[in-house]
Amino acid sequence: MKMRQVSLLFLIFLLFQTVHSWKKDEFRNCNQTPFCKRGRLRKPGACHLIAHDVSISDGDLTAKLIPRAPHDQDQDQDQIKPLTLSLSAYQDGIMRLKIDEDPSLEPPKKRFQVPDVIIPEFETKKLWLQSVSTERISGDDGSLSSVVYLSDGYEAVLRHDPFEVYVREKSGNRRIISLNSHGLFDFEQLRVKKEDEDWEERFRGHTDTRPYGPQSISFDVSFYGSDFVYGIPEHATSFALKPTRGPGVEESEPYRLFNLDVFEYIHDSPFGIYGSIPFMVSHGKSGKSSGFFWLNAAEMQIDVLANGWDAEDGILMPTGQSRIDTFWMTEAGIVDTFFFVGPGPKDVVKQYTSVTGLPAMPQLFSTAYHQCRWNYRDEEDVENVDSKFDEHDIPYDVLWLDIEHTDGKRYFTWDKLLFPHPDEMQRKLATKGRHMVTIVDPHIKRDESFHLHKDATQRGYYVKDATGKDYDGWCWPGSSSYPDMLNPEIRSWWGDKFSYENYIGSTPSLYIWNDMNEPSVFNGPEVTMPRDALHLGGVEHRELHNAYGYYFHMATADGLLKRGHGKDRPFVLSRALFAGSQRYGAVWTGDNSADWDQLRVSVPMILTLGLTGMSFSGADVGGFFGNPEPELLVRWYQLGAYYPFFRGHAHHDTKRREPWLFGERNTELMRDAIRVRYTLLPYFYTLFREANVTGVPVVRPLWMEFPSDETAFSNDEAFMVGNSLLVQGIYSERAKYASVYLPGKELWYDLRTGTPSKGGKIHKLEVSEESIPAFQRAGTIVPRKDRFRRSSTQMVHDPYTLVCN
Repeated sequence: MKMRQVSLLFLIFLLFQTVHSWKKDEFRNCNQTPFCKRGRLRKPGACHLIAHDVSISDGDLTAKLIPRAPHDQDQDQDQIKPLTLSLSAYQDGIMRLKIDEDPSLEPPKKRFQVPDVIIPEFETKKLWLQSVSTERISGDDGSLSSVVYLSDGYEAVLRHDPFEVYVREKSGNRRIISLNSHGLFDFEQLRVKKEDEDWEERFRGHTDTRPYGPQSISFDVSFYGSDFVYGIPEHATSFALKPTRGPGVEESEPYRLFNLDVFEYIHDSPFGIYGSIPFMVSHGKSGKSSGFFWLNAAEMQIDVLANGWDAEDGILMPTGQSRIDTFWMTEAGIVDTFFFVGPGPKDVVKQYTSVTGLPAMPQLFSTAYHQCRWNYRDEEDVENVDSKFDEHDIPYDVLWLDIEHTDGKRYFTWDKLLFPHPDEMQRKLATKGRHMVTIVDPHIKRDESFHLHKDATQRGYYVKDATGKDYDGWCWPGSSSYPDMLNPEIRSWWGDKFSYENYIGSTPSLYIWNDMNEPSVFNGPEVTMPRDALHLGGVEHRELHNAYGYYFHMATADGLLKRGHGKDRPFVLSRALFAGSQRYGAVWTGDNSADWDQLRVSVPMILTLGLTGMSFSGADVGGFFGNPEPELLVRWYQLGAYYPFFRGHAHHDTKRREPWLFGERNTELMRDAIRVRYTLLPYFYTLFREANVTGVPVVRPLWMEFPSDETAFSNDEAFMVGNSLLVQGIYSERAKYASVYLPGKELWYDLRTGTPSKGGKIHKLEVSEESIPAFQRAGTIVPRKDRFRRSSTQMVHDPYTLVCN
């Protein structure tokens, strides 16, 4: 009887989730997040740490950070212990700065350093520093500074008092990036709890025990010669990041990086959603870019500070350069940061991907069109959808199955009534060159009859709760537990589950979708795992939260590699993401909605993901929630045809929306849009290879190709596909005209008509229902395939057409 009551409550919860959209008060804001609230109260100049015992050791510049004088500490505070600082130089103009507690002083625990993100090849590029020069730099209050070589044209500087780190050009000493120039650095050291202290935090009925107490870190980072900053996904907001504090800014939240299952997220918001990449890129009128990356997987909050925020702090900053100041805060971990000098925007992306890895090279089929729905009901439904695409001469490559295909939400299984012959179903698709994707989420149903749960339990492979027991949370199957993906042994075990012997009914044409891997926990705090849950080695979940989905994505991709004996490139789509996710597959922007604003915001979201390494990304065409009007759906297909990842998807409560269900004319328009993608597949595949070799994204902001064109800096309605095509969506209903800015001095040719237009100006263009504005740049060659087939696989031997302009 008790179990029936629990099940009923769970069903009521799911019904609530289905009917109600995201509610702001279900998630913490900065004032409800103690480390963020403390950080924002910090004043410029509050840091009194100085660099002491500066020397070269093991090829690094090292120092101890200590308080300037004993009177700088309040008497009732614990003694501040020295922190260790190391500064390293790497090839291609990359500086790494690490700050941590001194292990020789025996802190209560070792602070977490995120493993398996930095690729092994990066460490081979270290430059072993041999010498350091000391000088007094004008403009630095005459303070002593240590200077080391970074690369030809650049130096790294450690100012001693007050402590500050920056990169400068050798010629003219112009700064590029600096840390702690405003004295906002703070490092809450681990300590033993006193009897009268209450370290617990409470939010909406949940209690975080916080056994190690406050351990947050914060500091300011300044970008010089910069007019805009970009990056730090994932947020549904503009491409150029708006100021969140300072003059002229209304009360605003910082940009939050905390992976969450946000149901029907809103646009134009700094609120964090499914992924977190703490990498920011700056760009300015000089045409130069720089970048800053903090390798930290705990919750992070980042303020972009408006001009004049520091007008009264009394700190002298270099003049003669435009500058953007930012403020970074995190709950836990260490300072492990990377400074990228650029100087070009593509250089910054290449430098970042040299640290975190290059994007995986996808198979051709995965760059074509995908058809998905929660859920295609059964094998008959699958066969009918497949045949309808052929009947209407619409190409597609991949059909997807959501959670309802399983036996009671037990992953790696099939519902025997609805999908009794899964291998035969896949082979029928494969005969047409098509593939299938099934969903595999991280929550494992707690059912003693389920072999996967039984095996994980016996091996002790689940994440533990704060008391050391297997963590039990609620997700789609009901009571669920979560494999500890931080552990490489468990990731290997998970990967083995994708073998044909273990995943019964799978075939070589089946690939995988990882959803809910933030991780999503319906009854957890903020719909995720408690921060005091425990992973391998006693690491708290708060320390690695943003990387959990990354490790799950990694384990799944590695499993498919093992399945194919290293000869089959895996396709794995993940909703959660972190720095380095680009090495394991594709991502999408999650549970969007069927409205024009969501169509519009998909462009800056995808541009931001590409800029931060995630080249293979897209948004659900048509919007996951709601029922799009035919015009919106058509416009979304026309834009989505240029997304790197092109998939139609919808919630199970929506009306069916396959392209042939909206009347003959709309079917024709959507068919034409999908065919545009298939025509351009050779070009897209070439761009994916370029990304795989260089890190430069498939879809790019205009200023990446035209770095000195100021009009392009804040333009996120249009985007470049490679260096040859410019595309702009139509973001309003019944639009008759569109204003399109064409950058540069060259001509641009309309993709449909061949009509030339001059660059360097805004054009007011008539638009029709047939297409969205798209242009080819003069002086470029675009490869195409113009024969229409059922799938990309059937186009392999077709002739190429080269379009030269």
